[in-house]
Amino acid sequence: MLPNFRKPESETKSGFGSASQPPTLPQTSAPPTRPIGSALRSSERGTPSIIGPELQITGNLVSRGEVQIEGEINGDIHGSHVLVGERATVTGGIVGDEVVVRGHVMGSVRGKRVLLQSSSRVEGDIYHLTLAIEQGAYFEGKSRRTEDPTAGFGLPDRSPPPRAEPAPAAMVEATADETASEPL
Repeated sequence: MLPNFRKPESETKSGFGSASQPPTLPQTSAPPTRPIGSALRSSERGTPSIIGPELQITGNLVSRGEVQIEGEINGDIHGSHVLVGERATVTGGIVGDEVVVRGHVMGSVRGKRVLLQSSSRVEGDIYHLTLAIEQGAYFEGKSRRTEDPTAGFGLPDRSPPPRAEPAPAAMVEATADETASEPL
């Protein structure tokens, strides 16, 4: 629902409000929702990982948090929140809960919430639960709405690799005995 844009009676004919009283927004009873692409509060996320404009990465990127791409990536990106900056180029797939594209992506995009901003250029298919495309954005591909676009493409388990089991003690003793009895 759009907000009510009526001018309060305190405004003058010139269209300027009084300087002593800031304009107020209409109150609603529904809890506020975070619009797609808006910044998360620091309590909702950690520090974003930033790939700077002078950095070029060949390989896949995996992050459990927010990733901001300003450079060039030749590989897939998995993250909870992925932001592709205006001068960034990604050649590969992107998977995330929220994906915001301002730059160039050549590959598929899978996200629960996907936003293509006006400066974006996407050449690939988009699988989404929610999709927003701003006027001026370039999109060449198919758009498919699905209830869980990241199913089967989620973040890999980041548990430590399994440790090698130590050899049984009897085997170690036998090996030590055999080497001791061999002639030199």
